[in-house]
Amino acid sequence: MKHFLIYTNKLKDKDMKVTDRICSYLSDKGHKVTILSEEKLQKETREKCRLSGTNSSEADCMLVLGGDGTVLQAVRDTMGSGVPILGINLGTLGYMTEVEPTEVETALDRLIAGDYETESRMMLSGKVLFQNGEIREGWALNDIVFARSGSLQILKFNIYVNGQFLNSYHADGMIVTTPTGSTGYNLSAGGPIVEPRARLIVLTPICPHSLNQRSIVLSPEDCVEIEIPRGREDRQQTTEVSFDGNYGIPLNEGDRIRIIRSDMVASFIRLNKISFLDVLHKKMSD
Repeated sequence: MKHFLIYTNKLKDKDMKVTDRICSYLSDKGHKVTILSEEKLQKETREKCRLSGTNSSEADCMLVLGGDGTVLQAVRDTMGSGVPILGINLGTLGYMTEVEPTEVETALDRLIAGDYETESRMMLSGKVLFQNGEIREGWALNDIVFARSGSLQILKFNIYVNGQFLNSYHADGMIVTTPTGSTGYNLSAGGPIVEPRARLIVLTPICPHSLNQRSIVLSPEDCVEIEIPRGREDRQQTTEVSFDGNYGIPLNEGDRIRIIRSDMVASFIRLNKISFLDVLHKKMSD
């Protein structure tokens, strides 16, 4: 590897010490480094690593400093570039970050030597089909969440799979998750934990107003549609859909969300040989 991108969450690396350390280490070894974050860097870092509009697809890898939320943002910002990501954990659980700050130099030496593997993760593509004919599209590595907004009211919505009616739900919303996102909001809502390299789609209702509504596991080739009907007691519903929790799109009666597996994937660098079950055991024991 010759060209490294560094994507830093300054809220996690407030004084930029870890960023400076990585940048200096790589620059001293003669490697090109590009900082993607917009935050102001220390003077000595700017001298070695110039902020630029470098095309991310020209890089060999991207080092993401932060937590899982930072990794999700980095994937969105460089989506389609194909650059593999290595997460450096400055957060808490860090399911998508495997390198701790104390292990950085060792990890960089292994990257330089080519001692690593890569794995791809499936993503979701979602189209919001408004009743007036407008279409908005978004992508997610973790999940696409349909949820209420405004007052604390139970939502009514209909689920279709491949055009066939599945069920009507009365709940706070619905999580449509990838295997990668299964350890996020889906886990908190009581959904199953899925091996992240798997290819499938999971539907998990949020606080369903029923005793027998559980998660549903679908094929990655399935198409999921969520329809917004008239609310309970003929009330207007206030709802929204979000992609990886990044932004919310308001929805009204008659609007639909169509969700399929995306043609794009997220690529991650793996240095550790431990299995997902080992990682899961460690995270759940902390």
